[in-house]
Amino acid sequence: MRGLGEQVDGELQLTRIGLGQSNLTYLAEDDAARRWVLRRPPLGHRLASAHDVIREAGILQSLADTDVPVPRIVGITENPAVTDAPLVAMEFVDGLAVDRMSVAETLTPERRRAIGMSMPSMLSRIHAVNLEEHGLSGLASHKPYAARQLKRWAGQWEQSKTRELPALDSLTRRLTAAIPEQTETSLVHGDFHLRNVLVTRDDQQLGADACGEVVATLDWELSTLGEPLADIGSMLAYWPEAGEDYSGDLTATALEGFPTREEIAAEYLRLTGRDEAALRYWHTLGLWKIAVIGEGVMRRAVDEPRNMADAGTPTMERIDTLVDFATEIADRARI
Repeated sequence: MRGLGEQVDGELQLTRIGLGQSNLTYLAEDDAARRWVLRRPPLGHRLASAHDVIREAGILQSLADTDVPVPRIVGITENPAVTDAPLVAMEFVDGLAVDRMSVAETLTPERRRAIGMSMPSMLSRIHAVNLEEHGLSGLASHKPYAARQLKRWAGQWEQSKTRELPALDSLTRRLTAAIPEQTETSLVHGDFHLRNVLVTRDDQQLGADACGEVVATLDWELSTLGEPLADIGSMLAYWPEAGEDYSGDLTATALEGFPTREEIAAEYLRLTGRDEAALRYWHTLGLWKIAVIGEGVMRRAVDEPRNMADAGTPTMERIDTLVDFATEIADRARI
């Protein structure tokens, strides 16, 4: 860290933070309370092309001078004297992570709504990034996104599944047969939801207009180029409403004040002018992908328990419930 030009007093203390169970995230703090964040791949066996923290760091560097707030990259190393895996150091952003029910429950309904409505606004800014201007046009293939996603995540399912799940296989076939036409290509975050942003804190005294503003967008591991509606569909998949039980340990968005999925979708469509016709398809695919990711998280925790986050891992029951809910959304959309 000192070799990168950072002032470090004494020793660095490392503490794992966040509830992410793919790439691992740590808070690094020196004796003078200066803070940084470190990211590395999970421990143990990793699937090919997954958990690429160096690629993720490159995306953050490309976004540094855009309208999308991201942490500044401090440095990258693969030096075996320092680390057994690629390691990225970035600035610590002092924002509020609404990643636990205990945090969400402390917020007023007005603040919950402000945070919720800031999410589609941030997505619209991500999708407006000029790919050529910021060196992102070569980030990924420009071929149709849905087919690429289905191929990638169906392959991940086959490599990481812990059992057979015919309902998921059926959903894969239905999604493949119903791919909508793609008319544009933008930067896609790939995993945009409440736990992957930091928002303004109450004590930052930024005024009512900024009380829910996103100050950093995190976890760009799955970022690629593709259909922008996929991001809003994925976000809706992570946004349970009152009375729904498919989301596992975080049902914050069902609390009073948070906007509904319909309100979020309407705000995004208003800001971007995009067509809502394909949105249920992308909502279904988002739920399907979360189920696949959940199975991979469960498998990694079984293979290497040190990968498990404080919140535990998804269960078979939760993954089955996700697939059932995705099937219900697919039925409504006549997919």
